Amino acid sequence: LYRHQVEALRAARTGANYVLTTGTGSGKSLAYIIPAVDHVLRCGSGKGIQAVTVYPMNALANSQKQELEKFLGDGVHGGGSPVTYALYTGQESGAERDRIKAHPPDILLTNYVMLELLLTRPFERTLIQAGQGLRFLVLDELHTYRGRQGADVAMLVRRSREAFSSPEVQCVGTSATLAGPGSLLDQKREVSRVASLLFGAP
Repeated sequence: LYRHQVEALRAARTGANYVLTTGTGSGKSLAYIIPAVDHVLRCGSGKGIQAVTVYPMNALANSQKQELEKFLGDGVHGGGSPVTYALYTGQESGAERDRIKAHPPDILLTNYVMLELLLTRPFERTLIQAGQGLRFLVLDELHTYRGRQGADVAMLVRRSREAFSSPEVQCVGTSATLAGPGSLLDQKREVSRVASLLFGAP
């Protein structure tokens, strides 16, 4: 692992909320995949949704699913994954959505529009029920949530925390471009301020 990944994993171990800002293609996703997988392996798979990862675009969610397949499928001796995961973005067939609702994964990959729908559509409440006590809530590409959209997502995070009955959910953000002027310390303070507003948590 690179140093920024190790630092993120150490932050995750404390249970505190954290944000990782580093360049495109530098492995930010491992900063939340590894803690989520580690948690599932320690606590056991099949106990409902333990992590929800929210992407601003389906293309990113699709790409992340491929990464999970690489690490949890191809990389596992004997085949089969010890951690289950599923993509639920609205592009899946009805049969696939029914399968996911019947057998909720440990890690759910979605987008913010679909997460909003999950909170409001009665026929998908089974997924919300499966996520009671949610451990991780991840917002990828944090810098995309600004202005009106940022306010909508901030409210979505707060409603999600309530719907999942998870006031202590660990919030994780990643971004390649979330930074401002000034010294490194000034930039960290600004990133922390923005993330605290979005997540409604320090």
